[in-house]
Amino acid sequence: MHKEGRIRVFLLDDHEVVRRGVHEMLSVEDDIEVVGEAGTAAEALARIPAIRPDVAVLDVRLPDGSGVEVCREIRSRDDSVACLMLTSFADDEALFDAIMAGASGYVLKAIRGNELLTAVRDVAAGKSLLDPVVTASVLKRLRKGDEAKDDDRLARLTEQERRILDLIGEGLTNRQIGERLHLAEKTIKNYVSSLLSKLGMQRRSQAAAYVARMQAEKH
Repeated sequence: MHKEGRIRVFLLDDHEVVRRGVHEMLSVEDDIEVVGEAGTAAEALARIPAIRPDVAVLDVRLPDGSGVEVCREIRSRDDSVACLMLTSFADDEALFDAIMAGASGYVLKAIRGNELLTAVRDVAAGKSLLDPVVTASVLKRLRKGDEAKDDDRLARLTEQERRILDLIGEGLTNRQIGERLHLAEKTIKNYVSSLLSKLGMQRRSQAAAYVARMQAEKH
């Protein structure tokens, strides 16, 4: 955190009015300092690594990409930056994408000002706003098929693919999985493609949701 004890915040939103409103709301707080802003993913990726804020408030939908991708890229370079996703509507898939990208929280733009301030302070303090109860209910809604089908799908995976699936579930990037298993990032990418294909999935976020659901059922 900043030497004066302030939480240094970066704002990414393509709507200037939203950005200005959030900026003004945060700036009046004694313990928060807005240190940078961007309206596009490219601009954010260029500026955040140099500024190194404590918290990046990232709009999920952007004209040139997604705040989730920005979060994934920033966290893979510097995991000291806590990412708080800001979005207009609740979306299960985006929630899982955010979890996969290493986001600390996910809030709706309809949130009240004091709740946003609390969210920024919480993620700056290292807390996660991804409520396990909410996550579990989302997982139940996403559930397809029964446990027998799960066992059948898991049986198709090699031991290494099972290991990588578990690490995806922990929210690790391909690069981090590669470091953990002492394999090249490209090799991990091939393993991920193979295991997604065997599980009948298109996206890593679906695999993460699948792992989280299996773990939730064990408890």
